[in-house]
Amino acid sequence: MDSNKVLDAKGLACPMPIVKTKKAMGDIYTGEVLEVHTTDKGALNDLTAWAKSGGHDLLKHENENGVLKFWIKKG
Repeated sequence: MDSNKVLDAKGLACPMPIVKTKKAMGDIYTGEVLEVHTTDKGALNDLTAWAKSGGHDLLKHENENGVLKFWIKKG
């Protein structure tokens, strides 16, 4: 899946992946896609809830060798 920006949040513990994601979202335009990579197991619930509450669309997520990848479209 194509993205406009990639955020490497691997190795960061909660709440840092959310903090970094929020900051990175400020760097892209509405309709663009942010790809987030993290190893924080809580990120699945955290990023899903954060995207929904912020009016963003979680387009896809997958687990690739222990790295959780998320594609979030800015709302």
